[in-house]
Amino acid sequence: MTDFVLGSASPARLQVLRAAGLSPLVRVSAVDEDAVAAALPAGTPPEQVVVALARAKARAVAAALIADRAALIADCVVVGCDSMLLVDGELQGKPLTPELARARWAEMAGRSADLLTGHCVLRLIDGRIVADADDCSCTTVHFADPAPAELDAYIATGEPLRVAGAFTLDGRGGWFVDRIDGDPSSVIGIGLPLLRRLLGDVGVGVAQLWVAAELRRDPTA
Repeated sequence: MTDFVLGSASPARLQVLRAAGLSPLVRVSAVDEDAVAAALPAGTPPEQVVVALARAKARAVAAALIADRAALIADCVVVGCDSMLLVDGELQGKPLTPELARARWAEMAGRSADLLTGHCVLRLIDGRIVADADDCSCTTVHFADPAPAELDAYIATGEPLRVAGAFTLDGRGGWFVDRIDGDPSSVIGIGLPLLRRLLGDVGVGVAQLWVAAELRRDPTA
């Protein structure tokens, strides 16, 4: 049985995977994202930046799993992701403060931007990384122009402070997205079409993960 380990604290990513039939184990990395990005060579393409961040998260989680011999998982895939919004050539992560969230919305309201999500999949068998695959998905998001009172109310909820690009598709921010061109699950934080391909690259099929999820939920099945 191949277990699925999600290397992310994101409840949105977890919900996407659960809705898609999986029962992930969650292990959160302690990766310093700013330090990883700062260590990349100047001029690194945005797509490579988010992939590097996803890879760092997945490898940190894999290292922790390998080190914990008492809880060693015989066969699993570890998945790390990182999402950032590309606006006018600049990558934007979580704004964290109301002031920065407001500034971000001033830039993107009524416009479009690309949501980039890096994915990294590691296959671990008996405490060794035996295969890996990574790539980036890109979805164009067309933003509405919220009224000042709407934006004030949205920022006051705190939601845009904690998410890449200061918006969500599956939460309150969805009211202010006119449309997208691409994969909606990727905008939420983990792209199922790309993830399916990367899982295949490391020798794991979606159907076998469904079986593993059912066994995790009901060991007698």
